[in-house]
Amino acid sequence: MSRCFRLLLSLVALLVATAIDDATAQQRPYSPGLGDLMTATVQPRHTKLGLAAREANWPYAAYELHELKEAFERAAKAWPKWNTFSIPERMAAVTKEPIAALDKAIKAGDPGRVAAAYEQLTAACNTCHRSADRGVIVIQSPLASSFPDQDFRPVKE
Repeated sequence: MSRCFRLLLSLVALLVATAIDDATAQQRPYSPGLGDLMTATVQPRHTKLGLAAREANWPYAAYELHELKEAFERAAKAWPKWNTFSIPERMAAVTKEPIAALDKAIKAGDPGRVAAAYEQLTAACNTCHRSADRGVIVIQSPLASSFPDQDFRPVKE
């Protein structure tokens, strides 16, 4: 074969391989990282739960607590293992007790117990972050709403 033809054939093969790689890459589903899931699904639920509790909006606080539990479950399902940590085991160990206490306090409509249980849950989040060498991620009770278009006060009937 002539040198020019071999060069052209190599170039065509490279273009076909690149096109196949691009098509394959486009078919891969988006797979968010654990930090993405925590920021996009868990953290907003924690914030909304805190804001609803602050307003003594018990039906909405119960709803957000349920949504928070589901967000934890989805994150653990998507990331069953991170480094050497079992995410489902870690989340269950750290959040089970505070979530149960928060659920009981919300059902009782007791603002003091709700505040204490919410702080317990928040501290559990930070304990988990520290144990995973992510202590720079510090969660706190919301100081203000990051949801300006939502009213967290109980609905007046």
